[in-house]
Amino acid sequence: MYINKDTFSKAIDPSMHIDEETLGSICTVADLAGHCCAREPYQRPDMSHAVNVLSSLVDVWKPTEPDSEDTLGIDLEMSLPQALKRWQAFEGNSNLDMTSSSSSLLASGDNTQSSIPNRPPGFANSFTSLDAR
Repeated sequence: MYINKDTFSKAIDPSMHIDEETLGSICTVADLAGHCCAREPYQRPDMSHAVNVLSSLVDVWKPTEPDSEDTLGIDLEMSLPQALKRWQAFEGNSNLDMTSSSSSLLASGDNTQSSIPNRPPGFANSFTSLDAR
């Protein structure tokens, strides 16, 4: 998908007052979104490609000086696995060994928790019935 920067910039809310660098980042995300919405699954990018594209924008958008009001207690220098462990410890739901490396977070099925709640009794029993009704 090709994005015409001139036409695309006119579609962005003018109250945002974007500069060329910001427009470039917005176009990068929009281009990725266009590829992710391809009709055929084989035409869509892998998640690793999406992560690589978006991670290249992280350094561009990382705040130079953290504002104590904006961070709300979030340590921006903390890695994602460290933040996850901290959050789980705070919530009291941590099944992870706090000394394990980030590469072993999902090493076994025992370390995962489902965020999907159980369905209410009687809800959509037709999905599990043998006669499909």
